[in-house]
Amino acid sequence: MKIETGIIKQPDNLYRATYSKRHPKTKKTFRATRRNIKTITLAKKIRLELVLQVERKIEESVTPTFGICLEEYLLEITKRDYASSTIKNMSACLRKHTKSWIDVRLDHISGDEFRKLIKERVGSRSVHQQKNIHKYLKGLFEYALEKGYIIRNPTPKMNFKAPRNAKEVLTKSESVFFLRKASEHRSKWYPIWATALYTGMRSSELYSLTWDKVDFENERILVNASWDKTKVDFKSTKSGYDRYVEIAPQLLSLLKELKLRSKSNQFVLPRLTEWKRGDQAKELQKFLLSFDLPKIRFHDLRATWATILLSKGTPPVQVMKMGGWRELKTMQYYIRLSGIDTKGVLSDFDLHDPNEEMGKVIQLRK
Repeated sequence: MKIETGIIKQPDNLYRATYSKRHPKTKKTFRATRRNIKTITLAKKIRLELVLQVERKIEESVTPTFGICLEEYLLEITKRDYASSTIKNMSACLRKHTKSWIDVRLDHISGDEFRKLIKERVGSRSVHQQKNIHKYLKGLFEYALEKGYIIRNPTPKMNFKAPRNAKEVLTKSESVFFLRKASEHRSKWYPIWATALYTGMRSSELYSLTWDKVDFENERILVNASWDKTKVDFKSTKSGYDRYVEIAPQLLSLLKELKLRSKSNQFVLPRLTEWKRGDQAKELQKFLLSFDLPKIRFHDLRATWATILLSKGTPPVQVMKMGGWRELKTMQYYIRLSGIDTKGVLSDFDLHDPNEEMGKVIQLRK
């Protein structure tokens, strides 16, 4: 027996409360029912709860919770051209730092909530990690925007500043000393370090370099591949486009020697076990410290190459092209390291004549 809208009296004198509503866009019907309610008063109260429950489900079908969107997004990025290590890091980072958002609807996350998450969850970590979580979340919300889950991306602009050490590169004289010592001690890393310093190629690009990319006639190297150690396979370069790097005369001699010794080996540089497992920075730092040279990362050999070229007057646009950098702001950092942006600014800063005889100081009698 129907008592009123949504409330029915059952044959056993108990009550049943129901509520249903169609989604305004998809026309899908959402229902909620509760049976065996003892009193009509309680049935009315429960029906109001069912109304709220159904309305909430309809809202969530349009705007899902962060947790639902996160799982969708992590599935989506596996279809994109990302390295497996990048996907793994992104997944672990997002799952770890967004636990408090799992049941929060996407459109309820504001810029302030975003800043709070970064400050409380990631604030004590390195600037690099803070930038990563910011970048990963921005990508997730861009995905949600494309899907129509939200009408704007709540990701705020945030500045992450880390102290930059001027000793993140070797000077030219330090580089000369470094390579001389590596050659004298017959280090198995010598050809790798030398090629890195003379070409500015990334470690993954050096590891994948094959002889068919070395053009001895035109004295240049084609850089069009890099090594993905997680997939154990080759992929495109980080910038996504091919480039040529000129072979310096000193490197040309080394490459010709390596070619003579290579026999049928297709790879230019030695396939060292330490390099394959990603210990190239440790090996480099161990060698540098043994000669009291600055402790830098393997990737900083690339920065060293750029700063030496810039300091000798090579136009920044040429360095960008050979190094495979897309953004000028990255190059601005190397320009600052090289000092060419301030070189000579005080050459005509003339305030006095240093050769002019100074006035004599006469001591007065007491």
